[in-house]
Amino acid sequence: MQISNTSASYGWLAIVVHWAAALAVIGMFALGFWMVDLTYYDEWYRRAPNIHRAIGVLLFALMVFRLSWRFFATSPNSVAGHKRWEVYSARAAHGLLYVLIFVAMVSGFLISTADGSSVSVFGWFEVPSVTGQVKGLEDTAGWVHYWSTWALIGLALIHAVGALKHHFFDRDDTLRRMLVPARGDK
Repeated sequence: MQISNTSASYGWLAIVVHWAAALAVIGMFALGFWMVDLTYYDEWYRRAPNIHRAIGVLLFALMVFRLSWRFFATSPNSVAGHKRWEVYSARAAHGLLYVLIFVAMVSGFLISTADGSSVSVFGWFEVPSVTGQVKGLEDTAGWVHYWSTWALIGLALIHAVGALKHHFFDRDDTLRRMLVPARGDK
């Protein structure tokens, strides 16, 4: 089983982390979109935000690991046949996806901790506020969180459409490389 990346393909670790992060981002967006309309008397009024915050902290840890992994692991070469603009736009999109994910997570954390409280991660541990009480921080962080998450989902959609374009129209290995490591790839 190929755990690490090679110059030709991604390994299982990168693939699993990629899809786990993608599912978490999409799930968090859906949960956030749904929970803003909950009323005070809804049983999920407190439960949904607690789940949202806890997953956000875990996603932050996963993304720090993923970013570290990218610095130390081999990166697969670009797929043969990709045009220069495709390679550069893919790199820019990936960089912007990382930036937007971290902006969304940090701003979400600041919303939750602007009153000085900590974030409980499913009762396993707590992440304390880094700012203490800051009046009005939750409003500014809320605005940043709202727009960064919408931008993140929009860019993720473009990213997915690009992968599908490469798979169905260009018929290259772009998407396939992020689904399973190449056989016999050492």
